[in-house]
Amino acid sequence: MSDDTQQPIVVKKIKKGGGGAHGGAWKIAYADFVTAMMAFFLLMWLLGSTAQGDLKGIADYFTNPVKVSLSGGSGAGDATSIIQGGGMDLTSTFGQKKRAENETNKKPTLKQMKDAFEKSEKEMLAGLKASMEAIIEATPSLAPFKNQLLLDLTTEGLRIQIVDEKSRPMFDSASSELKPYTKDILRNIGAILNKVENRISLSGHTDAQPYAGGAFGFGNWELSTNRANASRRELVAGGLDGEKVMRVVGLSSTVLFAPDDPYSAVNRRISIVVLNKRTEEAIMADGRSTEITESTDVTPEMLQEGGAQAPAAKP
Repeated sequence: MSDDTQQPIVVKKIKKGGGGAHGGAWKIAYADFVTAMMAFFLLMWLLGSTAQGDLKGIADYFTNPVKVSLSGGSGAGDATSIIQGGGMDLTSTFGQKKRAENETNKKPTLKQMKDAFEKSEKEMLAGLKASMEAIIEATPSLAPFKNQLLLDLTTEGLRIQIVDEKSRPMFDSASSELKPYTKDILRNIGAILNKVENRISLSGHTDAQPYAGGAFGFGNWELSTNRANASRRELVAGGLDGEKVMRVVGLSSTVLFAPDDPYSAVNRRISIVVLNKRTEEAIMADGRSTEITESTDVTPEMLQEGGAQAPAAKP
């Protein structure tokens, strides 16, 4: 006999699957996160490399996009600022500036180019002076005469003076014939100067003692000229290119080395000047005006060291 009060017990068993509903969802979320971080760092990089003027223009555009279209320009900062900035200069705070405008503003003037060239040329001549002094000290044939070799920088260039000593004259008395040791000195100097692009000038000097044969038309003027020309020949014999000699003059006793002692042996000397370009142009002008205006077409290549060319002189 059955008891109706007793109910059958039903046991339900739920079989769980392998998580198919959410198994790959995390991958999509992670990819979104990585994309967002990449965009964030890209934004930070762009903000760090953009000029303040550009940033202001971008901000103003999003604040009021109509402003840029009405005012013109590539950004609000460019359109409203009289002083343009930005561009290549990341520290600028106003507007933008095109690269072409920067390059135009930085173009050197003719005066700046000439000043820069003359400064570099002066440094080159100072270096030549130091090199020659070192060579004189190190060369056995020149070292004994170092007191007779005087080097200094002048407005014309590097001047090398070879002076007489009472016990060691350069020439035979009242003659343009060089002593053997003077020939050695000049030939050594000629070999050194041939390595320099600059041209040179030579001048001969005498003391104030009148030449003994002056009554016959030959005096200190002729003697100083002949001695300068004899020195030129020895420089060329030492290796100097003859085309580099630009001027050979005799000055007699008009430019004394020791004005207080006009008869001193030191007044009898040969001066060799390594000419700077300014002096070289003045000599080449030969009395014509060498005034240079801003309109003169001079390029940086024309003013490179060792390759400067004289601009056209005004007749």
